[in-house]
Amino acid sequence: MERRMLVTRLALVALGGAAGALARYLVGGWVSERLGIGFPWGTAVINVSGSFLLGLLGVLASERLVVSPEALTALGVGFLGSYTTFSTWQYETFRMLENASWPAGLVNLVGLPILGLGGGVVLGVVLGRTL
Repeated sequence: MERRMLVTRLALVALGGAAGALARYLVGGWVSERLGIGFPWGTAVINVSGSFLLGLLGVLASERLVVSPEALTALGVGFLGSYTTFSTWQYETFRMLENASWPAGLVNLVGLPILGLGGGVVLGVVLGRTL
């Protein structure tokens, strides 16, 4: 990839990522203020809305061809990547299942949450508490 194009893409990801992080913070706080903190409603709204937006963006970019590669980079990788990685996981799982890659799709759908919770969160908490 040409150096100038790489620098442009990195800038788009950084700008989109900053906007996505701010949106996550603001949306999460707004939802939590209205629905309370007894359940992580803010995170749920962010994850579902991010999944919706990535699905919409994916179709507009790949099937309708109305989204430029630059916009896809800024919005898909930058903004939505920062807003929620859950949306990427959901979209990739959907694509695997849609393309009849059932073993990989099911491992992604079932295995990654188990690994993330058991292998990631639990081990991180255990390590954090032992330090």
